[in-house]
Amino acid sequence: MIHSLYSNKEIFLRELISNASDAADKLRFESLADPKLLGDDAELGIRVELDKKQRQLTVSDNGIGMSREELIDNLGTIAKSGTAEFLEQMTGDTKHDAQLIGQFGVGFYASFIVADKVTVETRRAGLAADEAVRWESDGKGEFSVESIERA
Repeated sequence: MIHSLYSNKEIFLRELISNASDAADKLRFESLADPKLLGDDAELGIRVELDKKQRQLTVSDNGIGMSREELIDNLGTIAKSGTAEFLEQMTGDTKHDAQLIGQFGVGFYASFIVADKVTVETRRAGLAADEAVRWESDGKGEFSVESIERA
């Protein structure tokens, strides 16, 4: 188990960037029908920032975002049941593990390979700033969700 976790550290970053790209694509598509979803920021992008002092990596995007319900449905369900099973099945074989990630549909959960805690702050495009939410989990079956304000 330890070997498989350490040999696949790069997977999480690829998956987070892929998710951010998907969020941008979804906003681009939905904004064709509702241009105001783009707001003042018509240039979609992804940022990767490293804070060595805090030992924190942030991947951010200005894509579609998620509502509170979407956040719980998309992240909460797997956090309760799938993360442990997913991590137990990691073998250390990069090809096998990449297929496993696709099978589980939980690329995001590869983050727990390298992180003690994962935090997601999001607001669905079109919702008010005070409808943003923060999801947090240590990957051990529990998670928290709280309302935040986010422009």
